[in-house]
Amino acid sequence: MRPLILVMFFVVFLPVQVLASGGNLKLDAANIQLDDREAIKRGAKLFVNYCLNCHSASLMRYSRIGQDLEMSNEELGNQLIKTGAKVGDLMRVSIAPQDAKRWFGTAVPDLSVIARARGVDWLYTYLRSFYRDDSRPWGVNNTVFKDVGMPHVLWELQGLQEPIIETHKDAEGNETEVITGFKLIQKGKLDPAEYDATVHDLVTFLAYLSEPSKLQRLALGKWVLLFLAVFFVLVYLLKKEYWRDVH
Repeated sequence: MRPLILVMFFVVFLPVQVLASGGNLKLDAANIQLDDREAIKRGAKLFVNYCLNCHSASLMRYSRIGQDLEMSNEELGNQLIKTGAKVGDLMRVSIAPQDAKRWFGTAVPDLSVIARARGVDWLYTYLRSFYRDDSRPWGVNNTVFKDVGMPHVLWELQGLQEPIIETHKDAEGNETEVITGFKLIQKGKLDPAEYDATVHDLVTFLAYLSEPSKLQRLALGKWVLLFLAVFFVLVYLLKKEYWRDVH
């Protein structure tokens, strides 16, 4: 029995540990609140305006968003549906995979479960870590995803920034250049605090997109806990009644 338990432990937990220990990248906390429906709505608008041109979310239907966020079909059509799609359609893009690979050097990933695959802190840090790099095809690079093939689609909002590079020496005297921060060289439409809030909304939507049923679970969870608390009291009183004569 013990060997089986050990095998199950390594199968379930080892990949998580390997993923967690990969690299020394410091991520900023996104502090996502999935019960903030207004943030999800704002993030949904950002997603369809800036992401859905290339990235699909083929596991989600517009109608499901409307149901979860209490949006009418008219609101969905005016705010989220920018193509000829219908309310009941999946959130797909028209870009062909072969075209995307030719333009960006790799297939464009579907973002349906990206928040579960990468984590909200990773996404929040990634979308704020683009910097100018003239050696790259799109003129930008990213400290979280080095040599990323994606252009900085939010640059008009954030502006352009350059990396602050410091030279660090290890114990053996070897020098390494490290990016320690960024310097804004071209202002965007938003100031840094506003841009961070905008990215937070987008990541909130991506978190909802990856697990939309979590909204229902969060709403139902408090009632389940209340039921279990009341049920525990009743079971305890019943147990005392059954065992009264025994003791």
